[in-house]
Amino acid sequence: MTNVWILAKKELRSYFASPIAYIVLAMFAIIFGYFFYSATAIFVDYSMRAMMQRGGAPPMNINDFIIRPLLMNVSVIVLFFLPMVTMRLFAEEKRMGTIELLLTSPLRDVEIILGKWLAALLLYGCLLGVSALNMVFLFIHGKPDWRPVLVGYLGLLLLGASFLAIGAFISSLTKNQIVAAALTFGVFLMLWVLDWVSSYNPSTSGKVIAYLSITTHLEPFAKGVLELKDALYYLSVIFLGLFLTLRSMESLRWRA
Repeated sequence: MTNVWILAKKELRSYFASPIAYIVLAMFAIIFGYFFYSATAIFVDYSMRAMMQRGGAPPMNINDFIIRPLLMNVSVIVLFFLPMVTMRLFAEEKRMGTIELLLTSPLRDVEIILGKWLAALLLYGCLLGVSALNMVFLFIHGKPDWRPVLVGYLGLLLLGASFLAIGAFISSLTKNQIVAAALTFGVFLMLWVLDWVSSYNPSTSGKVIAYLSITTHLEPFAKGVLELKDALYYLSVIFLGLFLTLRSMESLRWRA
């Protein structure tokens, strides 16, 4: 694990040595900040109207009207931003010719993969941290239930880890970062919309396809419900993505 952590720190520094990390963090902060402001403004407006129309009406639930939609919005934002994080993991190494140095280093393939994936996950954690800073205002000025928030962020962490594992595999297939980003976004989008099948195909096959959708398993987390089947789904996707990346690296080593 020492080699994994050393490589992860090196990769994380390389993110911040280029504009990628700053662009992703800045754009994420701006977009999420807009969503947060809009959701809060709408919540305040609805609350005021409800109090005026019904007179002493009980306050609206912050978790249901602000936090849950915001957590789902985060999942939409990362759909666009994470391909920019994963596109360089292996594609840049191939383009610069440094992949041979990695393959001939004393590091094992699994350590290389885990180190790069962990660095991308840490950067993604920074994105979640930016969104959490906005949530702090809700706890200062309101009384939301903190337990569904933690469960929701756990779901987002598993979602991002799954996306990053898939993106790492796609990045290992090409040396063109633009191609890697485009393919990764396409796969992410397909995993996002698979649950639409259930709306017009109620058969068993339709349910199976919908089960493979990323969003199907995120919604319970956003509601504050922690179910084992949803956690196992994300862990399975993470394992599959990293396993395929390992097979891709072994194939590259064999060809070299």
